[in-house]
Amino acid sequence: MAVQLDPQLLEILACPCDAHAPLRPGTAAEPGADALTCTSCGRSFPVTDGIPVLLLDEALPGTGPARDDG
Repeated sequence: MAVQLDPQLLEILACPCDAHAPLRPGTAAEPGADALTCTSCGRSFPVTDGIPVLLLDEALPGTGPARDDG
């Protein structure tokens, strides 16, 4: 099911990463997913019961910038 958020709310929501970029509904792999994806870093955040969970630690696995754990 696709994200159903008020368009005005979607306009003011921003990614919690340093870029604070706008979010778009869905993910790159699944445009109809219950998630919001950052237009800058690529992290996808789940939307649970209509509430976006915008915590970097809660970003969906495999989304966002590559980590340099070296």
